[in-house]
Amino acid sequence: MKKIALVTGSSRGIGLAAAKELENAGCQVIYHASKVSDKLLAAAGASPFYGVDLSSAEATADFADELIARNQVPDILVFNASYQSYTGIGNFTAEEYRKMFDTNVESTCLLLNKLFPEMQKKQWGRVIFVSSVNGVKPAGRLAVYGATKAAFQNLARTAALEGAPFNITVNSILPGVIETDRNAEALSDKGFAAMLKEKVPMHRFGTAEECGKLIAFLASDDAGYITGAEIPIAGGLQL
Repeated sequence: MKKIALVTGSSRGIGLAAAKELENAGCQVIYHASKVSDKLLAAAGASPFYGVDLSSAEATADFADELIARNQVPDILVFNASYQSYTGIGNFTAEEYRKMFDTNVESTCLLLNKLFPEMQKKQWGRVIFVSSVNGVKPAGRLAVYGATKAAFQNLARTAALEGAPFNITVNSILPGVIETDRNAEALSDKGFAAMLKEKVPMHRFGTAEECGKLIAFLASDDAGYITGAEIPIAGGLQL
């Protein structure tokens, strides 16, 4: 029987790359985006998909309940969806703060609250948190976002402890500057992109495909004894 993999935020970028890698590995992937769009439909093809705004606690809880009711409890759960705003400590709004924490942290708690016990019943599972190097290395323009990712990683550590007796591994990947459509506008400034590239020891940016392959590895049987890890995929930017 195919393993079921839910990848949140899988209509583009790292999430889409991960979804395709997991499909190539033989999984039945459930695609997700904040709303149903042409991009989500194109990404999912014939695979199941959901449009759910994870900044809404009610919608997130209903999403988990629907997955359980439809017998779509994932064997592999990839927390990739997030909301990011370029704000420092002195210039974020209350609305931006709430949306980042609601989307990046609260939704993760709610999905784990409902899905993790169901995964434990299966006595096997893989959970991968797509965090950020900003969760361990502060960046002035990403003050609140970095704080959400630090909280996100702490949740992953706790889930790793709770999942281990049930053969559920939980790991985080920490992307650095990745060439995705989310970052396209910022990186279109050639001077800014060159400055960022100089800060990366490998002097290049990463790709969504590189992240997708790492996620697929962590979801595989080959990674069965790896749990609680936080793996930078940042070209050395975390150093």
